[in-house]
Amino acid sequence: MASIDETKQFIPLNIAVLTVSDTRALADDKSGQTLADRLTLAGHHLAAREIVTDDVEAIRAVIRRWIADAGIDVVITTGGTGFTGRDVTPEAIEPLFEKRMDGFSIAFHMLSHAKIGTSTIQSRATAGVAGATYIFCLPGSPGACRDGWDGILASQLDYRTRPCNFVEIMPRLDEHLRRPKAQGATV
Repeated sequence: MASIDETKQFIPLNIAVLTVSDTRALADDKSGQTLADRLTLAGHHLAAREIVTDDVEAIRAVIRRWIADAGIDVVITTGGTGFTGRDVTPEAIEPLFEKRMDGFSIAFHMLSHAKIGTSTIQSRATAGVAGATYIFCLPGSPGACRDGWDGILASQLDYRTRPCNFVEIMPRLDEHLRRPKAQGATV
């Protein structure tokens, strides 16, 4: 079981929150606010927060901008992970992943199943890494955001979590970009 190593210092991350919705504004965005509140309460920095419509290109534009921003370590999206015609968050973001994080979806569904039973299969929660930025896509309900943050992200985005966490491997996320492509090549 995971534990916190109190001998290590907490490292605050810069986390951006994107709400994907055709109907929400900042004033009534409960899911985005849930994530913003939880991440700042944990000691992280809210690097950016936006709302974008359920449109593949609009979602990708924001995510690409945040991936390119060296001041953003993590992106968390909420919304657009269901099965209706307007739910396009996975279609928009998964092609940007350099590496998929299949375990995130599994862990999220295990947590969710314990709370809402088989209804968890109506979510296509997903995650991956792109441009040395972690990206997590959660469903659009405040409950799902609480479950995703409290049950997975709070510990994995805490450098003190043992036996391992995402923060400790962050310096190596882009090592493939620094490595010579051809054997014997020099940089």
